[in-house]
Amino acid sequence: MTSHLKKVELHCHLEGAAPPVLTEAQARKYGVDISGELRDGAYVWHDFASFLECYDKVSEVYRTEEDYALLTETYLDELAGIDTIYSELIVSPDHGKRIGLGADAYISGVCEGIRRAKAKSGIEARLIVTGERHFGPESVIGAAEYAARAGNPLITGFNLAGEERMGRVADYIRAFDIARDAGLGLTIHAGEVCGAFSVADALDAVRPARIGHGVRAIEDLDLVKRLADLGTVLEVCPGSNIALRVFPDFTSHPLRRLKEAGVRVTISSDDPPFFHTSLEREYELAAVVFGFTDAEINAMTRTAIEAAFVDEETRQALLARL
Repeated sequence: MTSHLKKVELHCHLEGAAPPVLTEAQARKYGVDISGELRDGAYVWHDFASFLECYDKVSEVYRTEEDYALLTETYLDELAGIDTIYSELIVSPDHGKRIGLGADAYISGVCEGIRRAKAKSGIEARLIVTGERHFGPESVIGAAEYAARAGNPLITGFNLAGEERMGRVADYIRAFDIARDAGLGLTIHAGEVCGAFSVADALDAVRPARIGHGVRAIEDLDLVKRLADLGTVLEVCPGSNIALRVFPDFTSHPLRRLKEAGVRVTISSDDPPFFHTSLEREYELAAVVFGFTDAEINAMTRTAIEAAFVDEETRQALLARL
């Protein structure tokens, strides 16, 4: 249905994109038993907390700079195979430290994977450094400082992810100030596990250009109007929202209502194999389940390029490819 359309993804967690086949090979390589987390080629979890545990366990089999180059290259190759021209990958320097690899080697491996994939298919990719709120404000400030001083042209944005029910957005303002001052694009997870208030908090405290998910803004129509008026872009991941039971089914998912209310929306896959989805499936859902026309889907892709954290020259080149 949508195989002929060019695609763009703004919201994907790198470790969350790890293909099960690659993860199995990595587990064998390191002699790690992940049978509790990966069965019959699918990741196994049952709620948000167990999803995070499964995610962490899977991440344990990616350990070296080359492992991260391979993971990044493999995912970007998959995207390029479905006509994706641009991808932003959410990465965590803290994760690099926690696995004993170190933030620099972790990021270096990911950047090498980006270079390899681009050399093959021309796919453009950038990195969004994320702080994880369940590790507390100091950890998130550290992530922002890392992104700000890295001087890495592929690091173009900063994000706050993790357990949304921990802490208020106000606790993390300092991290966003550091990232903003460094010229990084700002996005933040909100309105996924928590309700509309978390989106309002994000707008009040951070003034981000984009919000990761943001779909529960639909619970407050004044907030929906505010998003539309501000032009804040929502990185919507319908398959993820249904898998995590943010909404019971696609019929009740607000993607179309948000778009019709004038909110700028885009389509992404979040942690695709964990949620039995892919960017290709998300575009198919937009067409088949939500009933968007090719022109409407292309408009969302154009919005994604307009909202991408890239230099203007790259943005114009991407728009030309679209």
